[in-house]
Amino acid sequence: MKRILILVALVVIAGIAGIVRSHTHRGDFDRIVSQNVTDQAREEIRQSYQLSPGASVDLSSINGSIKVETSETRTAEVYIERLASSQEALSRRKVVIEANGNSLKIRGEKSDVGFFERFFGSSPSERVTLKLPGDISLHTKGVNGAVTVGAINGPVEVRGINGRVQIAAATAAEFNGINGNISVGLKQLNNEGLTLGGINGNIELMVGSDLNADFDAHGINGNVASDLSNVSIDRNKRGNFSGRIGNGGALISAKGINGNIRLTRGSWASAGSDVTKEKEADVK
Repeated sequence: MKRILILVALVVIAGIAGIVRSHTHRGDFDRIVSQNVTDQAREEIRQSYQLSPGASVDLSSINGSIKVETSETRTAEVYIERLASSQEALSRRKVVIEANGNSLKIRGEKSDVGFFERFFGSSPSERVTLKLPGDISLHTKGVNGAVTVGAINGPVEVRGINGRVQIAAATAAEFNGINGNISVGLKQLNNEGLTLGGINGNIELMVGSDLNADFDAHGINGNVASDLSNVSIDRNKRGNFSGRIGNGGALISAKGINGNIRLTRGSWASAGSDVTKEKEADVK
């Protein structure tokens, strides 16, 4: 009988050690922390907020990928998954969320831990998934991972990214210090235009059939090319290019690019686009 009681006690202890789970819920806030039998720790954060038109969304110091889906909504849905080798490693970093009707800020921070843990311990990773209104301004800085974003009607600023950057559509954007390829859709550009600087990777500009813009590039360690009939590109001298899209207009500026720049037609282009017309001409 004594052996049976000891065996039952060991099973209970093993079950408690195998999975530790805490769940708190307050309003539109949901946080789950778990740890499996391999000692890998995992945390989930779910929140939702109401954002006003033109609200600012700031994402910074994220050790992992960011995915942003946009639609005609006023609700911002936040889902963050954090992973680490252990519960102790998970506690070395935290994700801070600050929000009101006009602003949503999400940033990673180092927690208050000891000297050796701060500088020599492994850091947890984060995967950030957001569902946001399209009529916002987006600012992203210091991300160690890929950044994928839907169509944004406001200004977009992307800086200090170690990974691929994909923006489905933007009306004004600035990219600086990107270590990875860039793909951005440009249906229309406002007067702020598009600025690219310090890019280590190839760049694809998916231009709309009605886009009017001027193009200027300096210090390009690569080539600039397009096979679209409404785009003209001239190579002035080694590393310097100029050009025009449509009738010209807002400026697309590129400087310090270690890679190629290619102008293509976006997949959302109208049926009467140059690509369609050129294919029809080939058939005839």
